[in-house]
Amino acid sequence: MEQPTRKTGRKRDPARDASILEAAIDVLAEVGFDSMTMDMVAARAKAGKATVYRRWASKADMVRDALLLMNRKSLELDKLPDTGTLRGDLLAMLKPQSVQARERKYRVIAGLGSFFSQHPDFADIGKAGLYEPWTIANRTLMQRAVQRGEFPANADVETACLVAVSMAAFRGVIQRKPMDKRFFTEMIDSAIIPILNQSKASSVASRKR
Repeated sequence: MEQPTRKTGRKRDPARDASILEAAIDVLAEVGFDSMTMDMVAARAKAGKATVYRRWASKADMVRDALLLMNRKSLELDKLPDTGTLRGDLLAMLKPQSVQARERKYRVIAGLGSFFSQHPDFADIGKAGLYEPWTIANRTLMQRAVQRGEFPANADVETACLVAVSMAAFRGVIQRKPMDKRFFTEMIDSAIIPILNQSKASSVASRKR
């Protein structure tokens, strides 16, 4: 007996996935992980609940993918500015939309709550999504500045990267202040450039005193 042809369901629409994850990011930024629900995200995305639950088995699954989406959209790492100076390059990255994206990102970080403690495997992925793009961009621009002789050959690039991300995170998460050009200019002039102007050896020696 001939078996009936099995009908396949509709293929998932990547654009629809992205729009739901963008809604998840908005809800995260507004109410935090502990208070958000998948139903809230469905309502924000104007999607049926079944549409959301078919894609993600749990809220944690959805948040993990939302953080990865933030990673992909936060920076175009193949189109970093090249103004001739590190200061100019770092400031050139501060386009209005990138500043808004950073503020939104740190509101999300502040609202992650139990996500990190209850879902450690997902949390590692999420942290990489939140911090890695800016760390890569900063490191690339700093190493390029060292190569063109703007700073000592053994400048402590890794410490400068760590300070840049830490200061930005502290301002956004703890102080809840805007990521404006004035803040970034002061951070570059008072922290990043002075760190890079020291050789790595002298930097280590000063910390041991």
